[in-house]
Amino acid sequence: MSRILIIGGHGKIALLTAPLLAARGDEVDSVIRNPDHAADVRAAGANPIVADIESASVDELAEIIAGHDAVVWSAGAGGGNPERTYAVDRDAAIRSIDAAAKAGVSRYVIVSYFGASTDHGVPADNSFFAYAEAKAAADEYLRASSLDATILGPSGLTLDEPTGLIAVDDDESATVSRADVAAVMAAVLHEPATIGRTIRFNSGQTPIADAITA
Repeated sequence: MSRILIIGGHGKIALLTAPLLAARGDEVDSVIRNPDHAADVRAAGANPIVADIESASVDELAEIIAGHDAVVWSAGAGGGNPERTYAVDRDAAIRSIDAAAKAGVSRYVIVSYFGASTDHGVPADNSFFAYAEAKAAADEYLRASSLDATILGPSGLTLDEPTGLIAVDDDESATVSRADVAAVMAAVLHEPATIGRTIRFNSGQTPIADAITA
């Protein structure tokens, strides 16, 4: 059994991941900002922790992270507001990385996206630019950290049923179900071979357990 902390615990992927971890015997704590979401988190098999990660300091985040075996960053501002996108998807994510190191929790998994890169190519006048910049910065900061990190880069997210099958060698982003992203997240947390890797994936034909260790 492991103690897993999911930051962004009321997101669609997080709510699908928590029951997979709980069913495996892990203890799951999920950080949420809105206390009204606590019942949804409990129903998914996780213990809600109410905290505003957008304003929480490194020390405050370290207190939340301490005692866990792994941290999952699945939070996001949801787009639309560039200032808040930078505040959550970049700045808060970076603080959480520092906090994990300070708390002595080395295992860290971040949910990014398929095309994330410092040379993402998104024009500055595109509404997606702030998100692309923020995710690239957080991913690069994590890569440069001392943490045992895995970066997940799912492609376009759908609400399709899970298949348990993905493709990790595609050059172009397509789609993948949120349920399969949740299954990938649950799988990599217990697979040391994924440490130090960026795993970009679409829906595919390879079982998740095989794909993430290929």
